[in-house]
Amino acid sequence: MSLIKNMEAVFVVTLGLACSAAYMLDTLPAAQAQSAAVNASVGTPTQMAVVTVSAKRMSVAEKQQSLQEERKLAGARNAAGSRI
Repeated sequence: MSLIKNMEAVFVVTLGLACSAAYMLDTLPAAQAQSAAVNASVGTPTQMAVVTVSAKRMSVAEKQQSLQEERKLAGARNAAGSRI
């Protein structure tokens, strides 16, 4: 069975699965849906959210090296004919 020949059926089945999954997720109780968000520090109208970044800053030499690597990658993508 060729996937290309049955693309319409694959699309309809995928759409049906996506709709049923969305319906099932919408019917979950609010307590179950927010299991991961409860522990996170989320800002409210009365309390500001706090974000802590625990990474060290790059030195000037590291920044220059990183920029050179990015430029090499961008040049390689442009030379390869990337159409992003």
